[in-house]
Amino acid sequence: MKNWKRIWQKSLPFNGDSMHSHFSKLKNGARVHLIPFSGTDAATILVLFKVGSRYEHQTINGASHFIEHLMFKGTKRRPRTMDISRTLDAHGAEYNAFTGKDYTGYYVKIDSRHLPAAVDLLHDMLFHSVYDPKEMDRERNVIIEEINMYRDNPIMRVDDLLEEIMFKGNTLGWNIAGSPEGMKTMTRDDVVAYRDSHYIPSRMVIGVAGRVPKQILPLLEKTFGKVKSGSGAPSHFQLFNGRLSEAEPRFNVEFKETEQIQLALGFPSFGLADKRNPAVSLLSVILGGTMSSRLFISVRERKGLAYSVRASNGTYEDVGAFTVQAGLDKSRLGEAVKTIVQEIKKIRMGGVSAEELREAKDHVRGRLLLKLEDSSDRADWYARQELFLDKAEEPEGRMRAFDRVSRAHVQAAAKEILDMKKLSVAVIGPFKDATAFRKSSGL
Repeated sequence: MKNWKRIWQKSLPFNGDSMHSHFSKLKNGARVHLIPFSGTDAATILVLFKVGSRYEHQTINGASHFIEHLMFKGTKRRPRTMDISRTLDAHGAEYNAFTGKDYTGYYVKIDSRHLPAAVDLLHDMLFHSVYDPKEMDRERNVIIEEINMYRDNPIMRVDDLLEEIMFKGNTLGWNIAGSPEGMKTMTRDDVVAYRDSHYIPSRMVIGVAGRVPKQILPLLEKTFGKVKSGSGAPSHFQLFNGRLSEAEPRFNVEFKETEQIQLALGFPSFGLADKRNPAVSLLSVILGGTMSSRLFISVRERKGLAYSVRASNGTYEDVGAFTVQAGLDKSRLGEAVKTIVQEIKKIRMGGVSAEELREAKDHVRGRLLLKLEDSSDRADWYARQELFLDKAEEPEGRMRAFDRVSRAHVQAAAKEILDMKKLSVAVIGPFKDATAFRKSSGL
């Protein structure tokens, strides 16, 4: 990378405070979004891959997450973990990686003067990691402890239990980290083959945001643009075909002696590209997205039944998950569940007021503007849309979509989604099974 130093020092950042992206493709087909803006001396490079736990098969469940960890364990040029971390720590950089059910991402946020070092390092990690068998075995134990940590945290664990039952029969219901048993048995050959079939240009998007120098594209072409195209295919990817209404809710109950019951109620919602999603987002805000929301006021403020209660909506390509989650006093469980269900039914049948809708729109706009102040979030905004939708909507366009939402749109979404016959329930508490929980809660 030394031959780039002189060119880099002479280059100037793009101008402007616009949130707009400059899109291009590298010669190998990898997609790039550049999002320059002034007022910062930092830059973030984010590399996303369209692969996560829903692309796995049973014998390698957890491989996507395992691969994410192994990318930090040494390359041919940087054989030790310390060689990787020291390069970035020397520049005071923020860096990390994350794995979801349908994507994996790696990012570095750094003083823009040192962005070439971040580009070089990420390229080296992602395409030249050695996966030393001894390092793999050490990391297996680290991940098993990570799995145990999440299992011991009821607030985090209940989310996994909910999607496990909500998406039962589909890989969307699988745990991202896999299981301790699986971590012990998956082979290096299987992990490497899985990586090679998905870490290819056609399944990769790069986002660079902040103080973006003009010479970034040649640098990306020289590194990520040299990655060879592959013929990988998501052979184990299965679309979620929906769920028919059933006579009773589905339950997933995990016994744990706790004073506070962790409860999650879930309803299948719409996929990522569905035009109804702005209405669904506003519905979640009004129902339980803020400290002035209906659930917060009725469950916590008026009755003191919970410390935490919230509603949210998450989306995958083919389906979403509308969730209500609460930590409840077990001695008043029945009253709390009754109150939550009443609020769900009330908003489904009665809709929302004009004032609630206006305030929700203002809330969404404000949160979006705050979020996009950071270069990491701007890179993620464009790259994630490109990864799944093959295009990236500008923030202004997203807000116009929210502005067009009417009270009728919100109620139509509520009627479609909040169907108690499609309800899934996850519970962590002192209940031996679903029957015991239903008897205590009245659900």
